[in-house]
Amino acid sequence: MSYTIVPMTTEHIPQLAQLELLCFAVPWSADAFQNEMRNNLACYNIMLDGQTVIGYYGLWHVLDEGHITNIAVHPEYRRRGIGSQLLAHMISSAEQCGIFHLTLEVRTSNIPAQGLYAKHGFVSDGIRKRYYSDNGEDAVIMTRQQ
Repeated sequence: MSYTIVPMTTEHIPQLAQLELLCFAVPWSADAFQNEMRNNLACYNIMLDGQTVIGYYGLWHVLDEGHITNIAVHPEYRRRGIGSQLLAHMISSAEQCGIFHLTLEVRTSNIPAQGLYAKHGFVSDGIRKRYYSDNGEDAVIMTRQQ
């Protein structure tokens, strides 16, 4: 199947808020996405299946660095390479914008996500102790040099 990656607009926010509820223990609200739309550092792209949001990524661009805020794929669309497509799109877009260093945090228990990031050249660069507010889980800091 062919999916489309497009910039996030306000029309996508209700679907994004629903996707968050399916994907994360501490989901972002619609208001959080509205705030990101006003954030000059933020770049959000979504993946569509027709008119349905099936995934997205967010990246903050600060000087020549990018901080990945989120990557999410609808549970019904997982294990189809969509996360990999989103991440590859993000990396390519970052390079075009002059971003030469990418960083993110991922739950220590989220081994599949860590594997996805490693496949795309990210390496473990440390631990943020008790990073996640819902259960105090540590986060693995992962980075990628362009």
